[in-house]
Amino acid sequence: MELIGEHQVNIMLAMATVCGLLAFFSLFMKQVTSRRKHVLTLMSLEGMFLLIFDRYAYIYRGQTGSLAYAMVRISNFCVFMFTLLIVCSFNSYISDIYKNEGGLEKLPKRLRASRWITFFGMALVFISQFTGLYYTFDDQNRYHRSAFYPVSYILPLIVLVLQMTVILQYYKRIGKRLSVSLLLFTTLPFAVAVIQLFMYGISLTNFALAALVVMLAVIAIIDMNHMIDEGHKREVELLKDEQKNMRILLGQTAFALAEAIDAKDGYTHGHSSRVAEYSEMIARESGRSISECKDIFFIALLHDVGKIGIPGSIINKEGPLDDAEYNIIKSHPVKGMQILSKITKFPLLSIGAHYHHERYDGKGYPDGLKGEEIPDIARIIAVADAYDAMSSKRSYRDVMPQAKVRAEIEKGLGTQFDPRYGRIMLDLIDEDKDYSMREM
Repeated sequence: MELIGEHQVNIMLAMATVCGLLAFFSLFMKQVTSRRKHVLTLMSLEGMFLLIFDRYAYIYRGQTGSLAYAMVRISNFCVFMFTLLIVCSFNSYISDIYKNEGGLEKLPKRLRASRWITFFGMALVFISQFTGLYYTFDDQNRYHRSAFYPVSYILPLIVLVLQMTVILQYYKRIGKRLSVSLLLFTTLPFAVAVIQLFMYGISLTNFALAALVVMLAVIAIIDMNHMIDEGHKREVELLKDEQKNMRILLGQTAFALAEAIDAKDGYTHGHSSRVAEYSEMIARESGRSISECKDIFFIALLHDVGKIGIPGSIINKEGPLDDAEYNIIKSHPVKGMQILSKITKFPLLSIGAHYHHERYDGKGYPDGLKGEEIPDIARIIAVADAYDAMSSKRSYRDVMPQAKVRAEIEKGLGTQFDPRYGRIMLDLIDEDKDYSMREM
């Protein structure tokens, strides 16, 4: 205690500076109510001025001269007044918390009574300034307690007791961290006040009040950061849900389009979904991530979407197509690209439709791309598309035998198909002992 007494003037200055900084930063809080922000700012300023005036009271104590005479009286008056102002502001702080976080529509009358008791205490401070009710000054300009000095402690403590009963009654309505900080603010001053009554020369009560104000501001900042974190987590969860819903919607739309495409040709029913499955299998075996494989599935599912723009009479023609009809059929990759390129949220979607008929040797269509010029995804789909065409029934033939399908894929390595993806398809065929990868 002696060490604190020797350095308390400097301690007051340091704590006042902290309170001032907290008052400044409190102005920029965005996650708390406007009223609470203003109350926290006000309490921080009150704590700052409480310590500043208490410091001046000690600095000018016992000095003579008109300045010292005025500063001692003004400083002591402000110390008593700012103590009550902090308690009064805390009352507003509690009211705002239990109205917002606590959900109380009607605040307890005890809080209103607390405010009136505080106002009464302020009136007594004014009276004391002229009557010596709480304190007096001797000829050496030194401060002395008067007979009614304990009243200046009893009134704030009564207010804190009333506030404590409200906090205890509605303890579970707010967060644990916030409840503990409120209880500390109402209970700690009791112990300090008892010590202060028997100890003169050290401003323990003012130190405690300023420290509690700092604690409230820090807790508010921590809660604000917690709210920001929780809000961020909710935003991330909502974004994930939105992405999930968009993927579900994309899947449903893609399957609906695939059904519409396949419905135009009775002999290719299920072709789009099978090509999508085979493409995903090839992509997975090539080492792509789950997300990439799913993307390739949807891209492959819509690879023939351009056939929507091809007349049904050409698609369902049982005999061979003439050159004009074949040229119309060959236009479906471009039509598909034009349709799917409108979906800007999934720019890769049009790749499969546009390039799945390109050949590795450059003899495909529509652009005659060669080798690595062909997008990677389209090279995967080209293998899957050719495999399903051979392993499905057509108007002019039945399902081809698995051995023949394998031979055709092997034959096309490096010419029609990318050798890497073609060999993966061959491995999948070799693993399919029962020839289940075909139109059933």
